[in-house]
Amino acid sequence: MKNKIKLKKGDEVIVLTGKDKGKRGKILRVIPELRKIIVKDINKYKKHQKPGNNEPGGIIEKDMPMHVSNVAFYDSQKNKPSRIGYSFNKDGKKIRVSKKSGKEV
Repeated sequence: MKNKIKLKKGDEVIVLTGKDKGKRGKILRVIPELRKIIVKDINKYKKHQKPGNNEPGGIIEKDMPMHVSNVAFYDSQKNKPSRIGYSFNKDGKKIRVSKKSGKEV
């Protein structure tokens, strides 16, 4: 069974739990097989990296994946976190809809 994640790359999300609780950011990558996402400037960790062929060594900051249940879609019209549902428009095309405001995402 394929893991369905309703959040997509580029969506703005708000963090619900953890050290970055309350912060907002855009999704950079979705990893559906692990049910994880990578959010820009959220869940950063320092990584000690050895020098490679074309990159220097040292301590770099890296955005790490976080579980999809720890974030919620941020509804900019209501300024609150919201769930996402599906609906059909007039042409019969399936669209994503914010549950709080009822507007298309």
